[in-house]
Amino acid sequence: MAASIGEMCGRGLFCWVKIINVWAVRLKRHAKRNVHSSSTHYQLKTQIKTKRIPEWAGVVGLEIHVQISSQSKLFSGSRVQFSAPPNSLVSFFDASLPGTLPVLNRHCVEAAVMTAFALNCSINKKSLFDRKHYFYADLPAGYQITQQRLPIAVNGTLTYSLGLGQKWNQMVTKRVRIKQIQLEQDSGKSLHDETRSRTFIDLNRAGVGLIEIVMEPDMSCGEEAAAAVRELQLILQTLGTSQANMAEGQMRVDANVSVHHPGEPYGVRAEVKNINSARFLAKAIDYEIQRQIKVLENGGEILNETRAFDDKTGRTVPMRDKEGKQDYRFCPEPNLPPLILYDNQTIPAHVDAQQVINIDWLREQLPEMPSAKREHLVQQYGILPEHSFTLVNEVGLVEYFQRVVEQTQSNPKKVIGWIINELLGHLKQCNLPVKQSPISSASLSELLNLLEKGSISSSAAKQVFQEMWNNEGKSAAEIVKEKNLGLIQDQKELEKICQTIIKGQQEVVSEYRKGNKKVLNKLIGLVQKATQGRADPVVVKAILEEALS
Repeated sequence: MAASIGEMCGRGLFCWVKIINVWAVRLKRHAKRNVHSSSTHYQLKTQIKTKRIPEWAGVVGLEIHVQISSQSKLFSGSRVQFSAPPNSLVSFFDASLPGTLPVLNRHCVEAAVMTAFALNCSINKKSLFDRKHYFYADLPAGYQITQQRLPIAVNGTLTYSLGLGQKWNQMVTKRVRIKQIQLEQDSGKSLHDETRSRTFIDLNRAGVGLIEIVMEPDMSCGEEAAAAVRELQLILQTLGTSQANMAEGQMRVDANVSVHHPGEPYGVRAEVKNINSARFLAKAIDYEIQRQIKVLENGGEILNETRAFDDKTGRTVPMRDKEGKQDYRFCPEPNLPPLILYDNQTIPAHVDAQQVINIDWLREQLPEMPSAKREHLVQQYGILPEHSFTLVNEVGLVEYFQRVVEQTQSNPKKVIGWIINELLGHLKQCNLPVKQSPISSASLSELLNLLEKGSISSSAAKQVFQEMWNNEGKSAAEIVKEKNLGLIQDQKELEKICQTIIKGQQEVVSEYRKGNKKVLNKLIGLVQKATQGRADPVVVKAILEEALS
């Protein structure tokens, strides 16, 4: 029942009395504080002045669009091919002609499910397709088919490692939560002709299948985000669900960046769109974090806006504000039924396996993931964790390493040194993948066997490696014989060369005899130079020590 006016007045008077009593107590406490000594007062002021300003912390979340490796598009039979002539791979459905209907690509669904399993997601056995409406010239239908309400997978995690130190000799494991994974179609591409102030539309990309991976804001800097993206790249390439070539637009990253004081609510975020390399991603995020801190410390406000990264200047630049949030008018896609997935328990009896998707069967097809592969390499071969990252990060390098280890007598640790320092260094310099290396695993094995047997020195082995690189097809043994790079076996000849070096380096000899043993390395180096690397350093050292004793 409603309270009477008298009751309300009584309650109001009671509230006012309570307020007056509260203020009376506060005034008494304030009066007591005022009788404190001046020294206490000074201490309080000093504490206030020296109070440390809270540190800023970055908050980073990612939205990643991955192009699915498929022969055809998500809802049409048009082929998918990079750098094809403009508008040469466009079906009637891709061009959004009236009366055309979408037909879901089974392979794209399977790719999304396998990616979800690899990222520890929960698979929704029933997912829905929606229309996301917005107008742009390269989106002929005026809407994009996506999964906004009920995506194909949710609640996953991506574990990645961050290298510390200049040589990555310390590894820290981190995790980022995956909010959801959804299937959607790509838009076309706008080609801008600045000189003529024209824009051309290429619809080859329109309708290509995408997997969108939405990550929670669990990262704090560009280095963490770049490490997470590189690990995701490796996973996708291992699965074969995407080539994830960022240079070709097969993997595009949007970064949501904000800053705040730890323990306080997150700040207003800005979105940096369409970053196409892990290195640029790290730079863009770190710049954006510093930009926002500077704005806030100068009394400004962060705008909820979309920004782009200019890789030439290393800065983010505004594109458009998001204050007036766009209404995408999401609605169910009327031409696609719910996507139903099955497992071994729910698959209908007497059904054609080609007409349904069994997620348990897909789970069984998962290959060994990069993290597990790195652990096995460390345990099996005794190599350093940072070396396992180098092997796994390069496509085909693990297999190359394993073939060399099988075919040589060298220790795996020695093999990894040659592969990382020599082979990989040359590949990077010439911008070649492992599969195009001029030196096969068998050729490198032959070289390392010659070194292990003591037929050549380590410096001569490097000369042979360079010759093998420059002259593909020549064997290590042929080069050693042709260039006369075999170790000098004649002890007297080595002694004669060492005596010649000693006579020409009397100052060094004097230093050695005074107790500076380190200068012996200079004499060994001069002998190696005189013999063109054909002398065994251990034998040379013994000869020199005996001659100088």
